[in-house]
Amino acid sequence: MSKTHSFHIPVLGIGYSIDSPLKVSKFGIDSVISLVDDILVERVRKVYSEKYKISYQEITDKIDDFRAKRITSYLNFINKVSEEKIAELRSGAQDKIEEIKEYFSYLPDSSEVKKEFDYFISQRKTGFDEFKSWLSANIKMGSIDVNIMTKIDKDNYKNGVQLPVEYNDAHAALRGYAESDLNSSIILSAGMNPRLFNYMENFRDFFPDSYGRIKKKIVLKVSDYRSALIQGKYLAKKGIWVSEYRIESGLNCGGHAFATDGYLLGPVLNEFKEKRDELIASVGSIFMSSLVAKGKVIPKQVPKLMITAQGGVGTSEEHNFLIDEYNIDSVGWGTPFLLVPEATSIDEETIERLSVAKEKDLYLSDISPLGVPFNSLRGNTKDIEKMARIAKGTPGSPCPKKYVALNREFTEKSICTASRRYQKMAIKRLDDQELSIEEYQSKYDKIVDKSCICVGLSTATLKVNKLSTKVEGDGISVCPGPNMAYFSKTLSLKQMIGHIYGKENAINGVDRPNMFIKELDLYLDYLKDKIEEGKVGLNKRQEKYLNTFANNLQLGIDYYSDLFDRLSGELGSKRKEMIAQLSEKNDQLVDLFDSISELKIELVPVKS
Repeated sequence: MSKTHSFHIPVLGIGYSIDSPLKVSKFGIDSVISLVDDILVERVRKVYSEKYKISYQEITDKIDDFRAKRITSYLNFINKVSEEKIAELRSGAQDKIEEIKEYFSYLPDSSEVKKEFDYFISQRKTGFDEFKSWLSANIKMGSIDVNIMTKIDKDNYKNGVQLPVEYNDAHAALRGYAESDLNSSIILSAGMNPRLFNYMENFRDFFPDSYGRIKKKIVLKVSDYRSALIQGKYLAKKGIWVSEYRIESGLNCGGHAFATDGYLLGPVLNEFKEKRDELIASVGSIFMSSLVAKGKVIPKQVPKLMITAQGGVGTSEEHNFLIDEYNIDSVGWGTPFLLVPEATSIDEETIERLSVAKEKDLYLSDISPLGVPFNSLRGNTKDIEKMARIAKGTPGSPCPKKYVALNREFTEKSICTASRRYQKMAIKRLDDQELSIEEYQSKYDKIVDKSCICVGLSTATLKVNKLSTKVEGDGISVCPGPNMAYFSKTLSLKQMIGHIYGKENAINGVDRPNMFIKELDLYLDYLKDKIEEGKVGLNKRQEKYLNTFANNLQLGIDYYSDLFDRLSGELGSKRKEMIAQLSEKNDQLVDLFDSISELKIELVPVKS
């Protein structure tokens, strides 16, 4: 599980990292493919099959289990091409020497492998066979990882009859990955889906061999220790080991934002650091016992465990600090890579919109049909398309793909809250209620605000690959984190990696707060909004939530106060500034405590 680089590229929307492994795995960089959209997967496989002159046979939706088969075929294709590229580099052929040099040039200067390579190059007396053997041992392909949002697990039908649960979207995606040739990781996000977790037991590749090696490793994306422990133990009872806990900031991230109850990233990482051995021991004992009970191969020891982090990291100083302070195995850099077309699948127009975006242009929206806050860019073309429909009096999307069709308020079969069909029925229900103009407008706006992101997050990929958008439309959704405000130009892969490792600075002249301060600011704003909602009416449960949230923020501030006091090294030069900013945020929190105490609690009659 040793890594070439100390960073990884997380999943970026649905389409933005769909082909990232083809672009970056040859440099030893790990990246993640979303498995939401099998239609997109199939279309991209065709594009690249033509590019690499590999025979292509379409997998249509008339074929049994087409979703899983599309995913398996695409992943096998990506793996095959990526392995061929690495094999060419390992060959040491003369016509590949510049690419070999590029591979090692991307490594941090501290890399021992890079130093060894520089020595080989300087010592021209080295024999070719020795050099080739060394390359074969030291050039490693980046992991081709995949992501499933566990909650996107829509039921599917054939000829009007509901198919068994294993044909649900997430189940089929899991099967597609499990049956592929990949030796990599599957990142499970958006919380627990017990049925999906149980389904993993059907596939041999998720279980260890006698040496503790696992061909397909499980990664859980979490935002707090308790969630990791619960999910880790649940899977351990199935004989499934979680190889990595990928800790993400609740709010300082891209895409869907799963806000914690005020738990800040620093204290969460510190808890994982302090309890890492305890986590391995407690989950490991359950895991080993389960393997014995199930008659599975028993490894000589508990498999390795990695702890990684992501969300709002923007400088090499922060990158190094996370690794040194919290013993992090890898740091995720997501949002900035949306400005790197060499690594992602994104069109020039969207890159330009992102590069000029300021803090005010990046906001936590309610546009996601999943009902989870979603980081978005003001004025994105999908929202412009949405507003045009509203203005015409026909709000809602045609819903051509239905991946987030999960609502059953009005229908027997689930539909999407961003769809024209749902919004028409929701507005009719609203019309039938006797509401004031202000209350009606507020509820109406919430209904029509939902956007067709399952289409919008893949449209850029279609445009980049010159594919038709006739069915989907031209509107593009984009999901950068708040960190995008501090990056303001298109970057080459070399520039981005150089920025991560401190060789270059991609955010010159921008007044950027420390990632911990920025996340705290986001949580304070989030709490303010919740307090405003409480002014309409508050019950005891909501009051408890607000106080718990505020108390956790206070604990976080106290932790940072101690942490910042002892800062040294690269971040130490900013210590005084960070302490002053923290004091200001603490004053804001004191005011919010006062605001909570002033809220009036509604007395709800106790049911007899």
